[in-house]
Amino acid sequence: MKKLAFIFALAVIAQGQDTISLKEAVRQSMARSKVIEASSAAHDAASARITAAKAGLLPTVNYSESWTRSDNPVFVFSSLLTQRQFSESNFDVESLNQPGFLNNFQSLVTVDQSLYDAGKTKRAVRTAKLREDLSGEDRRRSQLEVIAQVVRFYWDAQLEAEEVGVTSQAMRSAEADLERSEARRTSGMATDADVLSIRVHLAGVREEQIRRSADLEVARDAMNDAIGLPLDSVHSLTTPLTPLPVAQSELTGYERNAVDRRPEGRQAHLASEIAGVQVEDAHSNYLPQITLHGAFESDRQRFAYRSGENWLVSIGLRWNLFNGGADKAKIAESEATTRRTAAEQARAESGIRLQVRQAWANLKAAQQRIQSAQASVAEAQESLRISQNRFAAGLSTVTDLLRTETALLETQTRYLAAVHDQRIAAAMLEFATGTLSPDSEVLN
Repeated sequence: MKKLAFIFALAVIAQGQDTISLKEAVRQSMARSKVIEASSAAHDAASARITAAKAGLLPTVNYSESWTRSDNPVFVFSSLLTQRQFSESNFDVESLNQPGFLNNFQSLVTVDQSLYDAGKTKRAVRTAKLREDLSGEDRRRSQLEVIAQVVRFYWDAQLEAEEVGVTSQAMRSAEADLERSEARRTSGMATDADVLSIRVHLAGVREEQIRRSADLEVARDAMNDAIGLPLDSVHSLTTPLTPLPVAQSELTGYERNAVDRRPEGRQAHLASEIAGVQVEDAHSNYLPQITLHGAFESDRQRFAYRSGENWLVSIGLRWNLFNGGADKAKIAESEATTRRTAAEQARAESGIRLQVRQAWANLKAAQQRIQSAQASVAEAQESLRISQNRFAAGLSTVTDLLRTETALLETQTRYLAAVHDQRIAAAMLEFATGTLSPDSEVLN
């Protein structure tokens, strides 16, 4: 009666649960994931750096306002000239040597425009755009990883739920065996040892069920964490743990485009391009730079009047002829970085191909295990039916009965594990090829 009440309580709780499919779990994780949010913010920052780099193509305009008060002879003389307030009386020797205090309010507007910077601004914009692409691939990688994590935890939770059901079924079967054994003992057809053996078996199954229930609770908490929900959220998982019909293609078909599709492959390629731009930029340090400078100045004794204005336009050339070998070292550093990124790109491409092969092999093995386990489950069920009938008729021992009980539990567990591994392997194969998305068929 207690067991029936417990099952009824679980059914009542299940009716109040929210249902969630695997695709819905993925969609919610994409919306809530802090990892994706962080990578999106990094991408926005990279986009802003493009605008900052393009600023080098435009003039720089600055405005400054200053106030100075001094009786320094040179300051007074020059300030009177710039203020357009110089007169004949200021040539007096006494006034030149011992001038009084003078205020100078200066307003200054400057404009600087690069006329030629050896292509540095152009390369800065190019680098910024490459880094934006790099951060975009990082965001895509985060999305792939979040989807893969949700898929794994969802099927982990479903596996634990199914195994709880299998152990519950095994308990009911063992309880029925115990009733039959006690009835046979009463009629003198079984011994106390037979009854005790079944009780020991029933205790072992009950212990297994307790462990599976605890694992189920942890798996659901992990799934909630991956989705971004409170850990104690309760859901009814609606995507069943059944074999996925997969038409597995040849390995070359998966491996062919994986390098171009995977974010890691794209990132390695972009890093190599950035290194090449940095080499060009290092070489440009040997070239001159030409800048146009313009200024408009207003100097006043009072803030609002008694002022003089002047303007200035100049073109300057700066050519680094020698800086202690720093430019040469910079070129050597950038060329070494190019070699490093080329090696990392080759390593990344090889790693991607290896992941594709591993995922493909895991999927193939899981499908073969499902076929083998399906036949084993059917055989174990029939074997248990025969063994139970023979035991009830007194034609077999309790040892035979318990052996078939255990065999059925093990084969059902192996079948569920094979289906679990196949569903995950199918998702991991798309992850390895860079095609896993919220709309992927493997999430059905």
